[in-house]
This record gives sequence, C-alpha cells and structure tokens, in this order.
Amino acid sequence: MPNLGTTEIIIIALVVMVLFGAKKLPDAARSFGRSLRIFKAETKGLRDDDQPAAPVPAPLPIEAPAPVAQPGAASSVNGSVPAADRH
Repeated sequence: MPNLGTTEIIIIALVVMVLFGAKKLPDAARSFGRSLRIFKAETKGLRDDDQPAAPVPAPLPIEAPAPVAQPGAASSVNGSVPAADRH
C-alpha cells in the first residue's frame, strides 16, 4: 500500500472541497462524527451483552403465615353462639 505524502493529502482535500463545497463540509464532518459515536456505543453494548452477568441470588422462600382464628367461626349455621362461648 503506497504511503500518502503531503501533496496527495492536499489534492484529496481540494477534491473533497470541490465536490462537497465549503459550506457543506462542516455538516458532513459533524454527521460523520455522530455516526462514529453511535457506532462506538453500539459495539460497546454488544461487547457488554457478550460478557456473562453476575449471578442473581435465589430469592428467599416465603413462609405461609399461621392461620388466625376468625371470631364467630365456631358458631352454628343459624348464627347462634355455642354454649361454651357464652359468658
């Protein structure tokens, strides 16, 4: 691959200026910079996705609460209170 000297770089710069114009050149450079930034962020995201994540600890088991006696649960079907509960 040939080395680029200063004269070749100047010729390339002049050709680019003639093709794009002096007014559109800064906009093109800005767009190119944004594209490179987006590309860099996306490749970093892909690299981060490839690395295994830290293991997530298993959740602790949840114990069922002890049953609570409901008031009036011992009453009969017709709503009367049993003799043992009367005071």
